[in-house]
Amino acid sequence: MSTRYTKDHEWVSLDGDVATVGITDYAQQQLGDVVYVELPEVGKKVTKGGEAAVVESVKAASEVYAPLSGEVVEVNPALEGAPATVNEDAQGKGWFMKLKLDNRGDADELMDEAAYKEFLATLA
Repeated sequence: MSTRYTKDHEWVSLDGDVATVGITDYAQQQLGDVVYVELPEVGKKVTKGGEAAVVESVKAASEVYAPLSGEVVEVNPALEGAPATVNEDAQGKGWFMKLKLDNRGDADELMDEAAYKEFLATLA
């Protein structure tokens, strides 16, 4: 299973044509303490680059963009009662949604971990 990244600080973990999506550690550190997560409805179609979810912290509210196009097949129920899970394990238990991808090949356009780390270095 490979993980890819976007310049908007979302991560995507691919398993066949299903992608698990969340925000990166960098993103949750920038946000601070997450207090609320608004997840999409299961069955919603999302478009690459379009708004898919909202995360609110003590500092700000921020959109989470769909890194790939597809249909939401599952959302993380744990985030409803425990949004701080995003801070504790952003790239694990703090995942947001799972998408059944329209085109798995689109994932090849996203950054791998090395490229994402290089990108982060440009933000410092």
